[in-house]
Amino acid sequence: MKHRLLGKDLEVSAVGLGCMGMSHAYGSAPDKKEMTELLAQAVDLDYTFFDTATTFDRSSFMADGVPVGFTLKEAKRVRPDGVWLIYEPNNIK
Repeated sequence: MKHRLLGKDLEVSAVGLGCMGMSHAYGSAPDKKEMTELLAQAVDLDYTFFDTATTFDRSSFMADGVPVGFTLKEAKRVRPDGVWLIYEPNNIK
């Protein structure tokens, strides 16, 4: 799998796995066992980027009903196998 640089020095897989659908974000939560197996398969395929970002459907961050965009502000390595991504919201009044 190809990799790319995230931030200044954090290398992640060029293809990531979107994980919002693994919760109740889009209706009822899917089967936990199936989602665990999917994550394990992604790791076996050398995925190291898992997008767990959430969105706001109603929030003080929303400008005229427009969804909030985010820009990556900082990426910190936490433990050998994790990353803490810090985002800054865009288009805020």
